[in-house]
Amino acid sequence: MQRDDSSAAPAARQGPTPGEEIRTLDPRSLRALSHPLRIRLLNALREYGPATASQLGARLGESSGATSYHLRQLAAHGFVVDAPEYNSGRQRWWKAAHRGTVLNVGQLRTDRDPEVRGAMDLLLHEIATMHAQELGTWLGTMNEWPAAWHSSWEISDQLLRLTPERARALTRELNAVVERYRQGADSGAGCGTDAGTGDDSGTGEDVPASPFRVHIHGFPRAEES
Repeated sequence: MQRDDSSAAPAARQGPTPGEEIRTLDPRSLRALSHPLRIRLLNALREYGPATASQLGARLGESSGATSYHLRQLAAHGFVVDAPEYNSGRQRWWKAAHRGTVLNVGQLRTDRDPEVRGAMDLLLHEIATMHAQELGTWLGTMNEWPAAWHSSWEISDQLLRLTPERARALTRELNAVVERYRQGADSGAGCGTDAGTGDDSGTGEDVPASPFRVHIHGFPRAEES
């Protein structure tokens, strides 16, 4: 998920290919997506690729009846589509319809409909929760990964003093860097890696590429009184 305050996301392992559409949410599609299970279903399809309602239920700890219902709702609003190439027997397979989504916070936060504003708040808080859970999962399983990955991840924070204009420029640049590395990975080109944890032991040259989650958070803080 990307947010965009102008007037106007993760590549799936087996889902939509890069270059497929990035969907900008409007009030109607935002309301349709803003349900905790629907958000997690869509995220799972984008990250892990096509799946059935039963498989998604097992992954997310939900009943297949609940996942099936919410998948149909996502399909009705164009977020997921059938994956007939995977169908076998009576099992229905689903895949994400888009590589990512963009949320125009600046526009939607002033919508006259309180349901739209509430849906935006729910979506943003759910995404923040998922980001925290993903980081927690990595910290809890880090020792199960090859040593090269121990020096190839990052957790840091910085306090800057920026105007809104410079903050927008910063986030645009950060997203541009991520997109450059995405395109390099898609083309098979090597991009190199900085060991942001301060430990440069192990180059990782013999370790294959893996899905790599990048979270970008930036927001103003209140002045100290």
